Amino acid sequence: MTTTQPAMTASPTAPDPQQDWRGGGFGLYVHWPFCAAKCPYCDFNSHVSATIDQNRWLRAYRTEIARLGAETGGRVLNSIFFGGGTPSLMAPETVAAVIEAAREAWPFANDVEITLEANPTSVEAGRFRAYGQAGVNRLSMGVQALNDADLKRLGRMHSAAEARAAFDIARASFDRVSFDLIYARQDQDRQHWRRELREALAMAVDHLSAYQLTIEPGTAFGARHAAGGLKGLPDDDLSADMYLDTQEICEAAGMPTYEISNHARPGSESRHNLVYWRQGDWAAVGPGSHGRLTLPQGRLATEAHRAPGAWLEAVEQRGNGDSLRAPLALPDRALEYLLMSMRLVEGMEIPRYEALSGTRLPQTALDDLQRLGLVRLQGDRLTATSEGRPVLNAILRELAA
Repeated sequence: MTTTQPAMTASPTAPDPQQDWRGGGFGLYVHWPFCAAKCPYCDFNSHVSATIDQNRWLRAYRTEIARLGAETGGRVLNSIFFGGGTPSLMAPETVAAVIEAAREAWPFANDVEITLEANPTSVEAGRFRAYGQAGVNRLSMGVQALNDADLKRLGRMHSAAEARAAFDIARASFDRVSFDLIYARQDQDRQHWRRELREALAMAVDHLSAYQLTIEPGTAFGARHAAGGLKGLPDDDLSADMYLDTQEICEAAGMPTYEISNHARPGSESRHNLVYWRQGDWAAVGPGSHGRLTLPQGRLATEAHRAPGAWLEAVEQRGNGDSLRAPLALPDRALEYLLMSMRLVEGMEIPRYEALSGTRLPQTALDDLQRLGLVRLQGDRLTATSEGRPVLNAILRELAA
């Protein structure tokens, strides 16, 4: 099922791999590594610290942004994303100064999207208006659940009532508001999930991310599960049913899926995340952040020092927080494009993939997947169907073989 066509000969009209990043645009990711507490399911690079010198962190961010701006000067910046950790623990003045540093490094697109992730505690909600004044124009709230029992089990520090109140403040402060929910939680059934999702959609402004709970090694949940704890998790069939319920209910509410776990009103998709999924370039600053930059020497994968202290010292002492800069060969770039773009409902551009890979997609696999109704070929674009998206990993294994 995985016969591959022979390598293609170069064509003067083939897409230029050096300019391939333009198909996704250019963004900036800013990682704030601190949280008030570590959630037991989280495997992100987040840390709890009693004291944080925000001025020191700001100086480091400014140094890194200036360095990356000098390498990529002249590009138009389409998006900024403050992720974490919990960026809503940043002082609004720090956020404003980081945005200003980015403006000094790159010209902004007229519709630049500036997103900040936030937790809906009462302390952080009081900062929302100040973030808007700082230049943030999109808020992404980590709600995760709308009942107190599940919030407690997820290790969240807010109640459902606080989440609803914070969301009202966010909606009054920002035109664009997204929030995250986790499903397939302990002892959750379809009826409860459907009711909770409808409540969430009644609150939603323009974007919703719905993630299945996954048990990651190295987390508190991972250790508990390995020891035989964490009872009541849904089985694979029930989790799959919840996924299908999510697609149906969001579609009916006017927020269809545009990526495996993300739903939006048409035109309100996350522009920054689209940079990732469409394989644009993004500069990344902050501990453990990963970036992709196309420079004269080729496309590079970048990675920053993971430990906050090590990253700060590297920036302060050497003017560079990177721990890794590695060239990406064209086949690796093609594989990344395949894996990321097929998560999107819009799918991938076949000529773009073939220009990177130097080969055609495996025809036998394509034929079989189309016959099974799992993918659709429309002109030069390949997409996973609604039947194919739940088994996307299997599709990708066939196409990447």
